[in-house]
Amino acid sequence: MTPELDPSTIVVHAGRPERVPNAPVGESPVFSSTYVAGGDRGYGRFGNDAWVALEETLGQLEGGRGLTFASGMAAVAAIVDLVPVGGRVVAPQHAYSGVLALLDQQTATGRLEVVKVDIADTDAVSAAIQGGDMLWIESPTNPAMEVADLPAISAAGRAAGATVAVDNTFATPLLQQPLRLGADIVMHSATKFIAGHSDVVLGAVVTADDELWSAVELRRRSLGAVPGPMEAWLALRGLRTLALRLERAQSNAAFLADRLLEHPRVSRVRYPGLPTDPGHARAVAQMSGFGAILSFELGGDAEGAQRVCESTALWVHATSLGGVESMLERRRRWAAEVPTIPADLIRLAVGIEHPDDLWADLEQAFKTAGL
Repeated sequence: MTPELDPSTIVVHAGRPERVPNAPVGESPVFSSTYVAGGDRGYGRFGNDAWVALEETLGQLEGGRGLTFASGMAAVAAIVDLVPVGGRVVAPQHAYSGVLALLDQQTATGRLEVVKVDIADTDAVSAAIQGGDMLWIESPTNPAMEVADLPAISAAGRAAGATVAVDNTFATPLLQQPLRLGADIVMHSATKFIAGHSDVVLGAVVTADDELWSAVELRRRSLGAVPGPMEAWLALRGLRTLALRLERAQSNAAFLADRLLEHPRVSRVRYPGLPTDPGHARAVAQMSGFGAILSFELGGDAEGAQRVCESTALWVHATSLGGVESMLERRRRWAAEVPTIPADLIRLAVGIEHPDDLWADLEQAFKTAGL
């Protein structure tokens, strides 16, 4: 019997070709839109060897069956499409702005009713999901870094007859496995930590429910939201080093969170790894680490926060996360960001550089910004 493997081993070994003489060690991308009849592949929109290898690896990591998509938002749209017309979705008031925008659009057209809640308020979530069709969860949330009680609200959602879907992009399957905590579906923007090198746009869905898997796969096939073979292969190659990248980035994030707490101009640091963070106890209970994303605030000084973001030399002023390079941005620079996110909040997506260099660059950015 094969022993249960640590996730850091699974990311290296899952999704490999059969070990036979002269076989390649890793899966290769297949550039073909058409297949000879007689097999189960049929057509390029129905499957690809690189997708299958990536899906197998993600499935083993999350404890289900994977499906890859052309983008994270394509994966989100396929999941939301499971909700019947007129159905009700309960979602976090703070979450990725693209997801909230999609839900707002579907509310405006009358397709869905959406109720937004503080996802960290277990009682509020449990009350709101009664009579609902889907509970959408982010934990930790983007960019407020709130931590939901995943076992409790997943149980409440399923007891209410709702499908429970969790965006696990921030935590990655190495730090959190929502299916094992009671969720029905897990979604990833594989653009971020999964691929890990800021060169791929890709999404993924994992579920242990065969009927849900088939329903989501049908939507991918019908809507054509399929990834390219090269993108899937690049993501799989990036995934192989996730454990190492995340270990360094998470260590850097903890170091920076401690330093920012001591800075006289910083009024709040949001990072579940801090013992003083409201979500710390929950994160300890349901995660194996605290991740590489944190946010901090500058006492209401939105203009100062923007100057800090524009004054770094090493940190990249950009809107993504999960790459090897460290990135930062003031999230309210985007009109789509919800107004309850503080205007002075800066999100740090911490990479794998030396922590002293990252801190030195932040310090000089503070000084350059006049803070």
